[in-house]
Amino acid sequence: MEPRPTPAGEPKPPAALLGKEIRRLPTARKVVALTFNAAWNESGVDTVLAELRRRRIAATFFPTGAFAEARPAAVRAMGAEHGLGNHSYSHPYFDSLSTRERQREVRRADAAIRTAAGTEPLPFFRFPYSSTTRASIADVNALGYAAIEFTADTNGYLGPARGMTVDRVVDRVRAALAPGAIIQMHVGSPSGGTVLDAEALPRIVDEIGRAGYRVVDLRSFLV
Repeated sequence: MEPRPTPAGEPKPPAALLGKEIRRLPTARKVVALTFNAAWNESGVDTVLAELRRRRIAATFFPTGAFAEARPAAVRAMGAEHGLGNHSYSHPYFDSLSTRERQREVRRADAAIRTAAGTEPLPFFRFPYSSTTRASIADVNALGYAAIEFTADTNGYLGPARGMTVDRVVDRVRAALAPGAIIQMHVGSPSGGTVLDAEALPRIVDEIGRAGYRVVDLRSFLV
């Protein structure tokens, strides 16, 4: 596979993040990374960005390329203050794709995110459905991306109709706290209804601090 072109000065993932899926950052410090996927709608984007700004903390957003094309203003707002990763173009299962098809998904998304945001995306890729294989990880690594997954998903995207509540979202974060934990949330919902992760974010940040942790920017793990 032909590598992803890397302009001079563009950040690269360190060797410690390659060759495997990253579900916890390589650190013993009591830090947690907050991440948000964007593949459906933008219902919670303004709420999430406002809360992060109010708290003066950073998160990383993983939009799909299709989301970036459909909602460029939302992606531009995310990228203006936070790092942007790559969540594929159309959100397929990567284990069912060929190397060429994976390459196309990643590169189409990269182009769409760059166009929408007007900023340099991070060399971080998150697999749709968190469905990874050794071969698919090797393919995205060859394109210049580390496979950044998560320690825990809040499951807030399931919404009240599928039994989730703000309390349960916060409980899942509390249970996942550990040095280097990566928390996955979403800025929208597949049903277009309540975005529990946006509603729960103030309590999530409070809980992280109460447990003696602080929120860390994923960009600090680049060299």
